[in-house]
Amino acid sequence: MASETGSATTSVERLEQSLIQKIETGEIELPLLPQAASQVMALASDPAADAAKLSALIHQDQALAAHVLRIANSPAYMPRSPVVSLQHAVAMLGITLLSEIAFTASLKSGAFKAPGHEDDVKRLWRHSLASGAFAKEVARMRRVNVESAYLCGLLHEIGKPVILQTATALAQAQRLTIEKSMLYGWIEGYHSRVGALIAEKWGLPKQVATAIQYYDDYDHAAAFRQECLLTCASDKLASHVLAPENLPEESLRMQPVFAELNLYPNDIDQLLTMKDQVLAVVNALNL
Repeated sequence: MASETGSATTSVERLEQSLIQKIETGEIELPLLPQAASQVMALASDPAADAAKLSALIHQDQALAAHVLRIANSPAYMPRSPVVSLQHAVAMLGITLLSEIAFTASLKSGAFKAPGHEDDVKRLWRHSLASGAFAKEVARMRRVNVESAYLCGLLHEIGKPVILQTATALAQAQRLTIEKSMLYGWIEGYHSRVGALIAEKWGLPKQVATAIQYYDDYDHAAAFRQECLLTCASDKLASHVLAPENLPEESLRMQPVFAELNLYPNDIDQLLTMKDQVLAVVNALNL
């Protein structure tokens, strides 16, 4: 019996080595940045961009246009009257917010998936949405770029669905069963490395790529430490709001990242009062 257990352990260790090798050799299959998301990101950083260009771009993808209109009409954005067209959505929400919604909707439908693991992906996606929403609030408090902070929060776990997909495919190929706790451990342990590969492939802004790689290890970030701290804080806030049983409020308040950001207990109070607002955004964008 002991030898069976030993061989099972060895098989799982071999599986983990296969996973590491795929990451380190760049053989891991990375998602493509959906074309619409790429175009929206380029347009958002173009000073000459205008509302007409953005709505024309969204119109090219009928599914995306339908998502954007549904989101614009959700309680999270509280339109005074129904938003009936993309032009109307731009007028109501502004080009920056509409770009954000379009990028997020396009990302979910094109890149944030792992077939066969819908429940896990849904949980990861909700966490990413909540982190993005909190990142904007922390950025406003610290008076740093809100749009960049949103991308850091939204994308900081972009490597997780890839690890989930790759590890389970390797296990199937080797006819092994991985325990959930083991799989989740690998996802936590390796996602930032894969996230860095995705950031490079997608040509994400340097501060976003750095936050993806170092948000949980901000003392090792050679640059963009502020973005890493901000992303770490938003990740903790999202964890608390979505799963308070795993990160109770008392534990949240003791996280050293808040002191590193010069955020005081009353700042954390203020961030926690935004819980319902953040959940409304998560529910609106939870495609």
